[in-house]
Amino acid sequence: MDTVQKPYRTGVLTGRFQMIHLGHIDMIEKAREICEEIIILVGSAQEAGTEKNPFSYEERRDMLKAVFPEKNVRVFPLPDAGLGNNALWGEHILNKVKEYTGALPDLMITGKEERREGWFSGPNGTNTAELAVPKSIPLSATQMREWLIRGEEEKWSGATSPVLRERYPALRAAVLASIGKKQTDSI
Repeated sequence: MDTVQKPYRTGVLTGRFQMIHLGHIDMIEKAREICEEIIILVGSAQEAGTEKNPFSYEERRDMLKAVFPEKNVRVFPLPDAGLGNNALWGEHILNKVKEYTGALPDLMITGKEERREGWFSGPNGTNTAELAVPKSIPLSATQMREWLIRGEEEKWSGATSPVLRERYPALRAAVLASIGKKQTDSI
């Protein structure tokens, strides 16, 4: 059986994934089409139990692995570093990838957002290609959490992977428990 080599060896995506939705899934699928291996860095990995970050890194990792169980999709934590949206943050991302995998990635896959334009202008970013994927599915994790809060299971279910739908009661409970909390439970 002949295997077609993909243009990139390793592609990296970052996000908080504080509710995995079809937009995330679409971006990861696009990355899988052109990369041999996908590294997903889960941002704000140290946060859990707050309105903005109700799910722990482990919960988000487990959801991502449920949707993408393939061995060539690997998930790692990306704790906040307080560096801002700039080349220092980009270097932090690339250094984390190198720490986890032993090598810098070939491709960074990001959402097409202006705030990400300077991320990979640092020394390590010069050899890493960038792909900005336009938002083709108008969803946000904030909207997904709102549907969980309001008990709109049908809307929520239609906007995520079928493999996550059985987790609805537990995910809703976690989001409801996080209402009004500004400080993380994870420290």
